[in-house]
Amino acid sequence: MSDQPVSLPQAILSCRCPRCGRGKLFKGLLAVSDTCSICGLDLRRGDTGDAGAVPIIIFLGVIVGGLAIWTEFRFSPPIWVHVLLWPVVATPAAIVLMRLAKSLMIAMQYRHRSTEMGL
Repeated sequence: MSDQPVSLPQAILSCRCPRCGRGKLFKGLLAVSDTCSICGLDLRRGDTGDAGAVPIIIFLGVIVGGLAIWTEFRFSPPIWVHVLLWPVVATPAAIVLMRLAKSLMIAMQYRHRSTEMGL
């Protein structure tokens, strides 16, 4: 185990511990683990709050809304197509982007605010 943190992009994209790069950051879809199973880093102190959720909601709202409007004017599908299509597109995109945003926030706190994480 090295005290040298893994690269920021590697920690974010792999959703792994920002210290060792091997332990899982999440214990479910979006729930952050209490500690790293490999190096024991206390992940409870890495508070992401709503910092990742708000920009993702706005970004996805603009993208999905724009695509829905474009689809409506380009193809004029029945309403049931919209009802079935857009939740199937938006839900996985939101989960993936939220995981990446939480990974980013925790890695940035580890890297730049280590005293707040108890290090």
